[in-house]
Order: sequence, then structure tokens, then C-alpha cells
Amino acid sequence: MEFPRLRNARRPLLAGTALAALAALAPGALAVAPAGLPSPEKGLNLLVVGVDSRKGVTPEEKERFHLGGKGCDCTDVMMLVHVSAADDRVSVVSLPRDSLTSFPGGHVDRRTGKTHAAHRAKINGAWAEGGSAFTVSTVEAMTGLSVHRYLEIDFRRFMDTVDGVDGGVPVCTEQPLKDPSTGIDLQPGTKRVTGGEALQYVRSRKADGQMDFGRIRKQQKFVVNTLHRLHDGVLDDPRRLKALAATLRGTAAAERGISTWELLRLAVRLRDLPPERTEFATVPVRGFHAPIEGVGSTVGWDEKGAGEVFRRLAEDRPLPAAAAVAPSEVPAATYRPATGSSLICP
Repeated sequence: MEFPRLRNARRPLLAGTALAALAALAPGALAVAPAGLPSPEKGLNLLVVGVDSRKGVTPEEKERFHLGGKGCDCTDVMMLVHVSAADDRVSVVSLPRDSLTSFPGGHVDRRTGKTHAAHRAKINGAWAEGGSAFTVSTVEAMTGLSVHRYLEIDFRRFMDTVDGVDGGVPVCTEQPLKDPSTGIDLQPGTKRVTGGEALQYVRSRKADGQMDFGRIRKQQKFVVNTLHRLHDGVLDDPRRLKALAATLRGTAAAERGISTWELLRLAVRLRDLPPERTEFATVPVRGFHAPIEGVGSTVGWDEKGAGEVFRRLAEDRPLPAAAAVAPSEVPAATYRPATGSSLICP
């Protein structure tokens, strides 16, 4: 099985569009903002998840943007965002949604009310079983890191946030991208997309033959280009920025949920950060496991490589070089961080 290259860049998505509303801001918006965002000595860890939920999406939008299927009641996107203690670097590590993990016994399933025994599962099933609190504890157990804040984004909030960017966000491709599942059909070149089209783009798994790894790269590119577009008329308007952050955050309660004001404060802290000081990557993987009954096909992390990635974040250091973490048995899965500036569409 060949694995696509794993990359890195500047700011998170649909999770995705998460850090996009954070990464820069005019100080005037925070004149009366309350304090509260934690500032750990070893940096801040923000878990950003994109939930496969069609709540609030109209029937017309479902038809137009191919959203008529049933939601998986799971997290389609998971990104762990590390902001350095000195505010001079942002590292974003995507966690593939099919990553194999083991859930401990004793937690109550929020859907059925029944208490679970320990069992194997995909990481994206944590939200379905136990909501934000169980998702946070699962990521902490798998990475060994503390999650200080959590941001959850559904389809509706993603589309509305992108629509708040004047003129849309550019997406670019060197090869045609066509995915019958999402309806995306892009010819080579650059095109600006708005909310619904943007959602088609970041959800597409079958457009390039690289499934979730290709989708993760598209999400990272979209995040970078969203940030780039925010400099064109959004960052100098405090009211629009506050509205954008409020749309992104939503109103639902969540375990360690980041507040709108905390998003704005984080934006101020990072407003002068250049693209080359932000890096995105995907956790190093070793391969696919054989299908597991009741779980399906899953991805196995490379324990040594993943351990080094999360150790660097715990120590508030930059992500490691490829040679330090790439599994030798799977050369095509080369871990290769990239800078945000290298992902900006022309």
C-alpha cells in the first residue's frame, strides 16, 4: 500500500477554518475583552475538530453541495494546534480520522446511555460515544499531551465562516479534481470558492486517489489561503472580526471550549507571525491494519515517529525533520513539514 507524503503548513481548518479566524487581528477589537486564555510555560495546545453534522443546513444546500447523506455522528477532522509559549511559532498536527485506538471501559455512551466495556475503535468515534469531554481525554491519552482548549466546528459554522471572507477563498490544483461523493469538479488552476463549495473541497476524499491523506493536505492548503485572504479587508474591521470569531465558535457548551474572546486574544498574540513560522504535519503512520469487526479499516501510527512529534510539542520545540520520524518500512509515508507560505495559491 503506497502512502502519500505527509505535510505541514500555517493554521488549522474545519477544523479547518479554526485558526483562520485566530491568526491575526487589529488590537482595537480587544479593548474590553476579559482575560482567561491559559498561557502554559510549554505552550498552548488547542484541539480543533470538524464534526460531520448537517444541523442548520437547508434542503437546498444539501442538494446543491451533495450533503444529503446521513451524518456519521463523528469527527471528520482532528487537528492539534500548538502555540509556542513565546508566540513565535504555531505547529499543527493532523490526526487521521481512521487512526486505531482503544477506548477504556466505564464511560457512558451519550447516545444509548449504556456503559461501555473497553474496546478498540477509530479515534473519530470518541465524539460519537462521549462528546467533547471523551474526545479530549482520548487525544490526551494517545498523544501524551494536555489539551488546554477545544474548538468544535460543524458544516453550518464552517460555511458561514467562509462566507464571511469577502470574495471567497482561493483553491488551486495542478490536476483535475472530481469527486462524485462531494460533487467537487475543479479544473487545473485557481478558483475562489464560498461556503458550500469550500465545504465540498475540504471534504473530498476521492478527488485525487489519496483518500484521507489527500483530504488532509487540501484542508491544510485551505487554511493557509483563508488566512491569506483575511488580510484583504477583514483584519482592520474589529466588528467583522468579532462576528467572524463568534460564528466560528458557536454557542454550544464543550469540555474546555475556547470562548470567542479567547479566540480574539489568541489572534492578537499571533497577528505578526509570518507564514514561515507556522507548520502543519500529519502524525507519522506505519500502515493500514486488517479490517476489525465492528470497527472497519484503520490506520496505525508509527509509535516511534509519532512519539517524537508529540515529544517536540511537549517540549515547546519545532516539529522534527523527516529523517527523525519517517518509518523506514513505509518510505512513501515520508513525514515532511512545509511552511504556510509554500501552500498559498498563486
